[in-house]
Amino acid sequence: MATSLPSVTAREGAQRVQRAAQLCLEMRANDVVLMNLAGVTDMTDYFVIASGTSDTHVRSIGEHVISEMKKVGLTVHHTEGLEQGRWVLLDFFDFVVHIFHPTLRSFYQIERLWSDAETVALEPQE
Repeated sequence: MATSLPSVTAREGAQRVQRAAQLCLEMRANDVVLMNLAGVTDMTDYFVIASGTSDTHVRSIGEHVISEMKKVGLTVHHTEGLEQGRWVLLDFFDFVVHIFHPTLRSFYQIERLWSDAETVALEPQE
């Protein structure tokens, strides 16, 4: 499991990353994918990958994830790209959320780059 403070169980980590994915869906993100990176890398446990429809939409999804995760006590430790809205990266240590403008997602093909990782089914919203 990736290093984070405070440490969480695997189940808690899975619940948190599922919540982040659901927050992307709440903002009508497209093509939301959850990848389990266990055994592939030590840098983090999961990736959430999503697309917005425009720079503004990408920024809005990122801001929503940050604010809603903060409400449950989970603060983002590092952000990149939030001002530009082309590729937003939100690092929560145990998982990283990538929100792309569609053209950049197609260009970088992050799912293909990390194809050794298991794709995890998104849990239905409660």
